[in-house]
Amino acid sequence: MDAVIVANAPFRFWPEAVRRARQAGLLLAADGGANHLANVGLRPHFVVGDLDSVSPEVRAWIGEERVVPRPDQDHTDLEKTLLFALEQGASRVLILAATGGRLDHALENLGLLGRYGERLACEIREEKTRIVPVFSQASFAVPVGATVSVMPLGHCARVWLSGLAWPLAGEPLSLVSRTSLSNRAVEPEVHVKVEGGVLLAFLPC
Repeated sequence: MDAVIVANAPFRFWPEAVRRARQAGLLLAADGGANHLANVGLRPHFVVGDLDSVSPEVRAWIGEERVVPRPDQDHTDLEKTLLFALEQGASRVLILAATGGRLDHALENLGLLGRYGERLACEIREEKTRIVPVFSQASFAVPVGATVSVMPLGHCARVWLSGLAWPLAGEPLSLVSRTSLSNRAVEPEVHVKVEGGVLLAFLPC
C-alpha cells in the first residue's frame, strides 16, 4: 500500500502534491501536518502524534475517530507516523512538509530516511527535489544537465557514482570531510552504489 505523510514544517502544496495526497491509499498527518491538509480541503485517514500542533478547529473537522494519540517524547511526530504507517501495512511512503523550518528538525527528518528506508520504500518530496536513501545501489533517470547531489548520512566507506560529471570509484564520503554536492548529470541515467553506510540522493522531480 502506498502512503503519503504530511509533516508539520512550513509548507505550501503544489498541484502534484495535492494529487498524490488525494490518491494515496493511506493519507496520514503527523500532528500539525493536518493543518496543511485542511488548507487544501483534504481529510487525512489518521492524525498521529502528541497532538500539540493540530488546531482545535482542524481536529474537530477531521473527527476524533481519526485521531491516534502517541504522546511519548522519545520519537518525533513524523517518526511516530512512519511507525504507524508500517503498522497499517504501508510498503511505500511519500513524505511532504519535512524539510522547511527549523534546521534541526530537517536534519532529523532526513535521518529518518536512513532509519526506516530498509523497512519500507520512503522518500521526502519538495516541489522541485526528491530525496531518496540508497543502502546498496540504485539507478535514477534524470535529465541530462540536471543537478544531482549525493550526501552521506554520516560516513560511507566506499561510494561509486557514474553518469555524473564528477564520478566516484569506491572512494569514501563523509559529512565532515567530503560529499558530492551539486554534481551534474551527463547521462540520462545516474548509477549510485555504496558500501558501509547510507547515502541520500537529491534528485530533480
